[in-house]
Amino acid sequence: MVERKIKLSGINTLALLGYNDTNLHLIEKKFDAGITVRGDNLILKGEKEEVEKVERVFKELIFILNKNGHLTENDVNIVIDLVKLDSEDTGTSHHRRKKHTDDFDSIILFTKNGPIKAKTPGQLEYYRQVKKNDIVFVIGPAGTGKTYLAVAMAVASLKNNEVSKIVLCRPAVEAGENLGFLPGDLREKIDPYLRPLYDALDDMLPSDKLKSYFDKRIIEIIPLAYMRGRTLSNAFVILDEAQNATSLQMKMFLTRLGVNSKAIITGDITQIDLPSKTTSGLVEIQNILKGIEGIAFVYLDKNDVVRHRLVKDIIEAYDKYNAMNGKTNEKKEQNNEQGQ
Repeated sequence: MVERKIKLSGINTLALLGYNDTNLHLIEKKFDAGITVRGDNLILKGEKEEVEKVERVFKELIFILNKNGHLTENDVNIVIDLVKLDSEDTGTSHHRRKKHTDDFDSIILFTKNGPIKAKTPGQLEYYRQVKKNDIVFVIGPAGTGKTYLAVAMAVASLKNNEVSKIVLCRPAVEAGENLGFLPGDLREKIDPYLRPLYDALDDMLPSDKLKSYFDKRIIEIIPLAYMRGRTLSNAFVILDEAQNATSLQMKMFLTRLGVNSKAIITGDITQIDLPSKTTSGLVEIQNILKGIEGIAFVYLDKNDVVRHRLVKDIIEAYDKYNAMNGKTNEKKEQNNEQGQ
């Protein structure tokens, strides 16, 4: 006998189980496993094989529900028949079943445009580390989905009632974090620096819901300097472009976390815009926090690029150029030393 739990937070339970639990009773008739609903959890009990079948049925139905916004009795019958048929086959069906389960487990958030999911092994590791740890640093080149997936994970946590607010911030390096001289209110001053965060949210939430979240300060987008003095409890906090945060700013950000909060810090240490003599807090922190339980570092590379196919080639070309340029500079220095 085994027991499995399926979390239903953020899912329309009435639509999933059916009016008067009609979908639930239909599934119970077809499989020899106990199904119990307790709060936001679906508890499955029985022989391992039967429980796994029922788990697959519910995961398929949740996928369809989130995609279409509703379920029909026909949907339920088709999924039940497919799972039963699949379980009777061997060989290739097992591979197909495992692949579909892997696909489902990689989904971070359902949106009107379809599911947002981890598309590469590096992104999947990123997602898993965020689920396991309270603070995750993700370092990698442009186009690897660092920011987009961080925002998706934050929105998913908000939808699942795991946190009560989202705070997204970036260092406004180009403005020297001194935004007072710019015209307009705070949002108008910082919009150019925070636009990528707005764009990500626009993809993930309906405009009316997003506006409501902003008005109620459930979602905040602010420059890093405005984090000073705050304590953020029950929040999902993201620091984007963290390579442009100084050592002091990085420490200030990390010490804002309160109880039941998560933080993702993203950055590309090959694109630091700080003055040449200023140490990047993201570069430094890798040595300071290494090995602390609850904190993880994830490194993405060109193999995780999910933008235009040429982005990967561009990154590779720059890597080769910088490597060659570094060797050239090293040779010049050696020649200069010999000349002296």
